[in-house]
Amino acid sequence: MKKAYFNWSSGKDSSLALYKTLNQSEYQVDFLLTNINKEFGRVSMHGLREELLQAQVKSIGLPLRTIEFSGNVSMSEYNAIMKTHMQKIANQKYEYGLFGDIFLEDLKAYRDLKLAEVGITGVYPLWKQNTKTLLQEFIDLGFKAITVCVNAQFLDQSFVGRVIDEKFIEDLPENVDVCGEHGEFHTFVFDGPIFKHPVSFTIGEKVYKTYQSSENDDDNCHQNKQKVTWDTGFWYCDLLLE
Repeated sequence: MKKAYFNWSSGKDSSLALYKTLNQSEYQVDFLLTNINKEFGRVSMHGLREELLQAQVKSIGLPLRTIEFSGNVSMSEYNAIMKTHMQKIANQKYEYGLFGDIFLEDLKAYRDLKLAEVGITGVYPLWKQNTKTLLQEFIDLGFKAITVCVNAQFLDQSFVGRVIDEKFIEDLPENVDVCGEHGEFHTFVFDGPIFKHPVSFTIGEKVYKTYQSSENDDDNCHQNKQKVTWDTGFWYCDLLLE
């Protein structure tokens, strides 16, 4: 089997992609890799407490490695930190990194470009599959997830802190992808076929946060230099480990 690692977000797409990878014979996943906001001790973008992440991967049973970033890291800083860590992974003879991405071409091209710099190939088990079909498969397999972050541009406060189920899908506005592939929402998966046992937690407060984007030209993961419109408002639901 090919020696690989898995880029782990703690959410549903990662979970389904990992499930599919563990049930094939081509890639051997040796560890999970997650980006952490070191200022708050939370998973980047998702806002999930690191102790929930640790409990999650313990139940999955795979080693976890983390990469720490400051809260307001620029794209150039991000790229430099990532390249340092990716080079270390490549030096350990890892040639494949797996992702849960589904259809964002720019993001995939960015990942592949940066990985190629250190000789690693990106692998995408869910790539170009229908998101409605994927989410239904996720639910049918017995995975359980809760939204921990929603983009206020697309969804209001009522959508954060909700379990992903048929009713959640029905309530989504038509302009929102059911897997949140455009960043409309992020999830925490707490049970399913890759878990030895469910992760127990309680729901804490819901907060609204806004962010300012850097005006530097390099703060852009796209291949072009067109002006990027940044989303700045997000609802977060804090989860507390029991």
